[in-house]
Amino acid sequence: MGSTPLRILVTGGAGFLGSHLCDRLVAQGHDVICLDNLFTSQKSNIAHLLGRPNFEFVRHDVTDPYLAEVDQIYNLACPAAPGHYQYNPIKTMKTSVMGAINMLGLAKRVRARIMHASTSEVYGDPEVHPQPESYRGSVNPIGIRACYDEGKRAAETLMFDYHRQNGVDVRVVRIFNTYGPRMHPYDGRVVSNFIRQAITGEPITLYGDGSQTRSFCYCDDLIDAFISMMNGPDDFHGPVNIGNPGEFAIRELAELVVDIVGGGSSIVQARPLPADDPLQRKPDITLAKDRLGWQPRIALRDGLQRTIEWFKSADLSKYRPPTPNY
Repeated sequence: MGSTPLRILVTGGAGFLGSHLCDRLVAQGHDVICLDNLFTSQKSNIAHLLGRPNFEFVRHDVTDPYLAEVDQIYNLACPAAPGHYQYNPIKTMKTSVMGAINMLGLAKRVRARIMHASTSEVYGDPEVHPQPESYRGSVNPIGIRACYDEGKRAAETLMFDYHRQNGVDVRVVRIFNTYGPRMHPYDGRVVSNFIRQAITGEPITLYGDGSQTRSFCYCDDLIDAFISMMNGPDDFHGPVNIGNPGEFAIRELAELVVDIVGGGSSIVQARPLPADDPLQRKPDITLAKDRLGWQPRIALRDGLQRTIEWFKSADLSKYRPPTPNY
């Protein structure tokens, strides 16, 4: 793609990851259109970009078609936290499937390259550990998480069918747990829950006994991977795992957050493990290393310290749980 400024559309661009991606693309001098309906996103995430001449915010829902002349499309739009996507599961499925169809239709018409943000949730509660891209998953198609898991799986199907049938230049990344500044404090995810509870002096609440594992990738590392994948080899369409292969028990994460924040919040087992919640999650990133030359650089403690500083600086009273299921 070279260094020529491009016209780039980012769906879900006011979200946690989308806003960091917009930051990077604007700083590189590209003309960026940020598309978001602000269901789980915050306009404050992109407020600092609104005066930039190469940035435009459009409030729009990707389940409706959108027309623009662009060179690249990053398709990030979809609620990603269980409380958010389970609040309106039909809408979640529509966002994944109809959003993909609309963005792929746009990519086909204007001959844009499109990168789709898929998820490690396509692997379900995995029977293979760690998870390589060749693993086809263990997903409950009628469970409470299926609107997200199967929606993302269907979106991947659409990406590759548009590629095979219509020659659309697609890229698919599977995102493992990611954290960092601008996470919604009430999104219900484990990192934001633990940090919010620790800095307000509340008990740290575990789901289950805390022995389930996750791998945590800092947002800056993830954005590096997004851009590398979008501008990577012409013959590499993915899917490719993007995440940090460091594996931590949820209880370990809670202890680390308490250690960094201080204050001595207690850790309590307060809630049962949610239905279909994966017991293990760790990416095999061999393919990302080989084809993109990418691997994460930021250690969990360092990333958590940056994230905690942001949470401490944020006015939590200006945030509200966007759904009752947080």
